[in-house]
Amino acid sequence: MFKKLLFATTASPVCDNAAKVAFDLEMKWEAKLIVFHVLGVPGRGFNLQVTDVRTGEREEVSQDYIDWVKEEMRTTYGTLLEESNAEIVTAVGDPAREVLRIARKEDVDMILMGAHTREEDIGATRHRAVAGSTMRKVAKAARCPVVIVNRPCTTCWRLFSNIVIGTDFSKASTSAFLWAFKLAREVGAKLHIFHAVDIAAEGFTQPSGQNAIEQRIKESRRRIEQTYLPKLKDFDKFSVEVWEGIPYVEILKFARDRQADLIVMAHHAREIDPEEAELGSTVEQVVLRAACPVASVNHPDKVADLV
Repeated sequence: MFKKLLFATTASPVCDNAAKVAFDLEMKWEAKLIVFHVLGVPGRGFNLQVTDVRTGEREEVSQDYIDWVKEEMRTTYGTLLEESNAEIVTAVGDPAREVLRIARKEDVDMILMGAHTREEDIGATRHRAVAGSTMRKVAKAARCPVVIVNRPCTTCWRLFSNIVIGTDFSKASTSAFLWAFKLAREVGAKLHIFHAVDIAAEGFTQPSGQNAIEQRIKESRRRIEQTYLPKLKDFDKFSVEVWEGIPYVEILKFARDRQADLIVMAHHAREIDPEEAELGSTVEQVVLRAACPVASVNHPDKVADLV
């Protein structure tokens, strides 16, 4: 299923968790792994200097500088590279734009990256609860799923065994579901289909609203059974759950309960052109808090054969 993987990294500790997952998947799938680092944003005109994305310092772009950066990357990922045939590639430019460019050029099946590229981004998260700008831009425009690894994955090692697909019944969620199903079927994982009835959005704030909540739960379960289960055909390793609450909180609780090693969600919920959609608030909060990798699916390209 995965022939080419792209690991976008700054070769700094903030990307270590994503690195472990990327190299594990490469070995599991015997895939081609591209370890990709953008050196920095170039100056204007014919200036051959860049602002290093790691240090923020101005550097002269020369073959010596490029060789030095690649050697630093080999040192950083030395242990992981020992059993790998990964290719280290660098580029100059805007990080998000260059990641998307090489992903399109190489026609990769998956992009792996951290939720942030700099330590200060993580600090900001604690106050603003927002993901890094590079990840947001890549997730918005990528033609393939983007797997975001924000914390150490304690349940996954070279294999996905429990995959949670969080759906809101939007068109984008259908693409996410099909990709999750394709992956679960390929690796023999159990697929957990989950929906959270949003009590805040529905205005269920009074005790008398419980009957209405329970009715919505029944309707949602029926919708899953009618919309998604027929697509599974003879695949029987699945479960269906509908809970009520704040969606991102319930998804995180459910994933923890099922010992999920991957959460799959649509990049956004609104019926909107994928090219225009921003990262949805629910998936963003899940990305920042999940104990396992989160796959954001924005385009249906990689699941066209299942539609």
